[in-house]
Amino acid sequence: MPLVLMLALLGSGGAALRAQRQPTPLSADQTNFNDCKNGLSSCDVSILSPSQNKDVAEASRKRNMDYCMNGSTLCDPTRLTTPEATSVQASRYRRNLEKCLEGSATCDPLLLTSKDAPSVRAAATQRNYDKCLSGSAACDPLKLTAQQNKTVQAAALRRNLDRCKEGSPACDPLQLTASEAAATQAAAFERNRERCLNLSPACDPVALTESDAKIMRTAFQRRNLANCQEGLASCQPLELSEADLNAAKEAFHQRNVESCKRGLPACDPSLLTGPELALVGTAFQQRRARSNRPQPPKP
Repeated sequence: MPLVLMLALLGSGGAALRAQRQPTPLSADQTNFNDCKNGLSSCDVSILSPSQNKDVAEASRKRNMDYCMNGSTLCDPTRLTTPEATSVQASRYRRNLEKCLEGSATCDPLLLTSKDAPSVRAAATQRNYDKCLSGSAACDPLKLTAQQNKTVQAAALRRNLDRCKEGSPACDPLQLTASEAAATQAAAFERNRERCLNLSPACDPVALTESDAKIMRTAFQRRNLANCQEGLASCQPLELSEADLNAAKEAFHQRNVESCKRGLPACDPSLLTGPELALVGTAFQQRRARSNRPQPPKP
């Protein structure tokens, strides 16, 4: 077979295969039929055939049944048959029962049967009990049983004790027992001790023991010395001992020498010794030499 003829046959075969793969466009009648079955506004029922009309009506009834079963506002109950209405009513009852058991505001208690009403009341009682146990503002203590009320009061006392131990302003010390008040005072003392040892401004030094006050004083002196040696504005030189003051002065002197060597405005040349002036002069000459050094040409 000549090569040209073979290529022509292969080309025609590929075109036929592509034609088979492409979906056949729907006719206008079929498109309208599908729109009607799907309940679209583009449906034109006047051009449906009798068989199509029957299928569309069946699809419409099925959609309405689904709407009614799901509680949709699109449901038309007048189109339901007696068995369908019974199924829809049962579905509606189940949905309402679930809402009532969950405490939903959309629950309709009037629809409940005498068989399910006790379960709904028990669920509501349990929800209220849980709210009271957690200290919720939505708790209704009048709905609690005697045993529930006792348990809720015990939980409230535990929460109050926790708040008092944490130093919360919501603590009510009048509800504490003697042992709980002692534990609360011990927790407050420990919080204040930690604040003081961390040099917090919220520290109350008057409440410290003598040993803790000494530890705090040592920590303050150590931090104040570090601030003075670093030249910080928080340095309090009057709080330094003679040895610490000398150490701070020596640190300041060294910083001044470095400032002068680097040509910084913080330099005080009147504090420099002769050898230090020589070091400063050498550093100045080195800086000037570097600035006068010719720069390599840019590529």
